[in-house]
Amino acid sequence: MLIHIIADYGQGDLAFAEVVQRIRLYLPDAEPILTPVPAFSTLAAGFCVAQLGLNEAPAGTIIYHNVAPRQDDEQARTENAGERLAFARLPNGVRVMGVNAGHAFSFVRDAAAELCWAAVAAEGSQFRSRDLFPQAAAAIALGQPEALDDVLEPTDIPDIPENCIAYIDGYGNLKTTIKQSDRKAEVGSAISVRIGDTEQTAIASDGSFAVEPGQIAFAPGSSGWTDSAGQETQWMELFLRGHSAWEAFGRPAVGSQIQIRERILAGNSSPA
Repeated sequence: MLIHIIADYGQGDLAFAEVVQRIRLYLPDAEPILTPVPAFSTLAAGFCVAQLGLNEAPAGTIIYHNVAPRQDDEQARTENAGERLAFARLPNGVRVMGVNAGHAFSFVRDAAAELCWAAVAAEGSQFRSRDLFPQAAAAIALGQPEALDDVLEPTDIPDIPENCIAYIDGYGNLKTTIKQSDRKAEVGSAISVRIGDTEQTAIASDGSFAVEPGQIAFAPGSSGWTDSAGQETQWMELFLRGHSAWEAFGRPAVGSQIQIRERILAGNSSPA
């Protein structure tokens, strides 16, 4: 049973080992794969959930994610209460279990064949993803009665935020929430890209390597999926050939807004 564990514990953090150990206690056949995301970044977690969950996967695949900034209530928390554990069944059979925090379920919300709350307490431990949630996730995975609670309404899951960084890979490529179908700049045109206080010139491209070394491409990236209706989604990416786009833009955080304008003449630009 392949289990993707997506969390903001930190690369190589002890927390990953503890969670794997607890999951294997309840699911001895689990084959865990660890994917770290930045601290408190539910957007990056949600992007990873969809990329892994909405593409082809072995039968029985489970995604277990935990990014819980506990921002659902600004008041002081009692008994380490936080966002509730939720469940989604995707059209290809992949099962997703994780805290419904921020955008963690946003990318799979509309594709999910089933959305429910898990029948487990949301409080009782500072380390819920080790002490409480693995047993609940295992109960769902094994189809145990009473493992699921009420329906999770899609309105309890926010939309995907537009025009921002969703994920930063190990090469410094910036994966965005801009769909290829929404790209307006013509292929080959020079565009101005601003992220925070940094502005760079990029080339609108139909392929990441269709630029010279040292140039930034704004191109369809490697991330995307096809839904049950055959609708394809592909996300645009900012890619600096031979270098890191993340470094070139001043190391922006996931969630940073991206402003794009097509360059026409020096000092004259229009929205792209």
